[in-house]
Amino acid sequence: MNRLLSRFLVVMFLQLFAASVLLAQSGKVPPFQMVQANGKIFRAQDLPVGKPILLVYFSPECDHCEKMLKAFFSQANHFQKASVALITYLPVDKVSKFTKDYNLAKHANMYTGTEGSTFFVRNYYRIKELPFVALYTKNGDLVTSYEKDVDLASLAEKLKRLQ
Repeated sequence: MNRLLSRFLVVMFLQLFAASVLLAQSGKVPPFQMVQANGKIFRAQDLPVGKPILLVYFSPECDHCEKMLKAFFSQANHFQKASVALITYLPVDKVSKFTKDYNLAKHANMYTGTEGSTFFVRNYYRIKELPFVALYTKNGDLVTSYEKDVDLASLAEKLKRLQ
């Protein structure tokens, strides 16, 4: 019986892996879900329709992320016409602290949460270095992505052309 269960689990894993590879190749927004600081689940399909999407994968404990996010928030007006999903893998208490530290309640277009140890988003993009940013059209088509060195000026310009 254990052998049958093991085979079943291996087959399920391979099917999930193949599905994530196909999704990644499709260039569409991944069907992520995250737990927000308030404990509520937020899914990709909860993002407002008809707006470009910025997906930011980060860690509040990463120096490169902190530097990029400080610059990002100082230029937040350039990104207010996009829906911004800020996703980490750290626990909800870290998300809550990050949300308070950056006063994210004042940014109605930003959604912050943790994917926890599922690492769905990290695996979907095959992220090796943080921060990671992906820009999508209002139809969910990938425009560009950045890993580690995020060029915010270029990102803002590409977003402006999408509107």
